[in-house]
Amino acid sequence: MFSTSDLSDEHPDTTFVCQLQFRSFGLREQFSGPCATLRVQEDHRPVLRQLSAPGAGRVLVVDVGGSLRIGVFGDRLAALASANGWAGLVIHGVIRDSKAVNGIDIGVKALGTTALRNAAEQPGAADDIPLNFGNVTFRPGDWVYCDADAVLISPQPIRAGGPQDY
Repeated sequence: MFSTSDLSDEHPDTTFVCQLQFRSFGLREQFSGPCATLRVQEDHRPVLRQLSAPGAGRVLVVDVGGSLRIGVFGDRLAALASANGWAGLVIHGVIRDSKAVNGIDIGVKALGTTALRNAAEQPGAADDIPLNFGNVTFRPGDWVYCDADAVLISPQPIRAGGPQDY
């Protein structure tokens, strides 16, 4: 167990807190892992492709530019992410099917919800690149820590005040 507040207090010079107000979804109230990144243009298909690969305990950070219009993640992708070993997702955008997502063993932080999805594939997806939002930069391989309070970034895994590594 960890607390992003405690991690921030204990490591003020090496951790960075995303300054966006995310909502929490999924059964995992807290989650952490190495960062994988993806930028999309209101299209769930690149997210599907990424989550189809083994997650190995990583956190997928998806930048949708803060769009509140089109959901890029829903219950089917949540089930896939859980089955493929992803720790969770941070979505700078919105999700769909939140009630069903809340019953799946995955952690999700997103700006909110919508019923819409994009029927047409959108160009311009890019993965494994630095993403900037909420006054922080998410880099592939950084560590992401999420709980009810915040999304926190560290360039390396950090140890909380107790004996567990995160």
